[in-house]
Amino acid sequence: MNTNSRTPRALDRRLPAEQRVLTLHQLRDLGVGAAAVAARCRPGGPWQQVLPQVYLLRSGRPTGRERLEAALLYSGRDPHAHGPRGGGRDAVVTGLAALALHGLSCVPPLPGLPRIDVLVPRHRRLRDAGDVAVHRVRTLPRPQEVAGLPCAPVPRALADAVAHLDDPETVRRLLTEAVRGGHCDAAAVLRELAGAGLLERPRVAAAVTALRGAERAMAEQRLYAMVRERQLPEPVWNVELRLPGGPRLGAVDAYWPEHAVALAIDPRAGRPPGGSAMGRGAARDGGSAVDGAFALDDAADTRALDDVHADPFGDALYRGDGGETCPQAAEFGDDEVWTRCVRQRERLEALGITLVHVTAAKLRDAAEQQAAVVRTALVAAADQLPAAYVVVSPR
Repeated sequence: MNTNSRTPRALDRRLPAEQRVLTLHQLRDLGVGAAAVAARCRPGGPWQQVLPQVYLLRSGRPTGRERLEAALLYSGRDPHAHGPRGGGRDAVVTGLAALALHGLSCVPPLPGLPRIDVLVPRHRRLRDAGDVAVHRVRTLPRPQEVAGLPCAPVPRALADAVAHLDDPETVRRLLTEAVRGGHCDAAAVLRELAGAGLLERPRVAAAVTALRGAERAMAEQRLYAMVRERQLPEPVWNVELRLPGGPRLGAVDAYWPEHAVALAIDPRAGRPPGGSAMGRGAARDGGSAVDGAFALDDAADTRALDDVHADPFGDALYRGDGGETCPQAAEFGDDEVWTRCVRQRERLEALGITLVHVTAAKLRDAAEQQAAVVRTALVAAADQLPAAYVVVSPR
């Protein structure tokens, strides 16, 4: 047994400052025996044990990054494997800790979180330890590397975080910031919530309404920017079309009266697959990550964040064949959406009005393409027969 007290002191000197979290196995590989480790972890000693067989080679409170590294080492990540800090093959950070890594400002900095949630394969027989909550799942999500650590994508981390949050306002703020901040789109979040069987929970259902509103607002902002930046003719915005003295033809997000071209943002981009937004999703294997209520205070949005956030811890363009949707679609199930929107499209086309549909995702990821579609429709209008006269009024 190696009890040479000079060995760990030499190790302290030669290890880089950022490599201060090691397992007992790693320490042994470096020539530091169990007795020497135990001696340096005595009360008042220079090292400390933070998790079973995981050690912090300094005294004092662990930083956010050190907490994450310790959680991943405890959960069995191989630090020598290929990929982001071991490839995320054996452990992936999720829940509020992952959201803090992704930079959501409404999540407290990592040092302030009461626990770190980690996903591991189902065959692992790990138990919770210290501030680490271990969740066994059949299939790990494909990790994203954030600051060199394997992290669940934002939609999955959101679903794991909100599963056991009791405060509706906290759930709402998490979901809406994720979309408004450009971390993900609403459709991806809804897919994860549906997969976890969370959409029917009242606090989640209320937040989903706000989530759709947030994505709608973001899509409208991107539409305005697309028209300005691609130098399209200025339309009239957010109007309702109807025949003089006749029925309503529906609301559109933009209308070019001189060209008889209308544009509508497809609301189904913010709907989960397979039915209405309140449809029951199959519960995702492995459950969700965070246990217990955890409220986020308003000050979290504006307070100065510690090193965790600073670094950073702290569809076709024309869907065609009746596949478009109408702006009122979110109120109805998918079958009703389909029927209503086909009717709107047919009514407008019968009057000589071209209806272009865009999705929130396309406005975000392919604005140049979307602008080309609109420009083509505007140019083609010159070769069309004059459209019927319609009354345009603010929505």
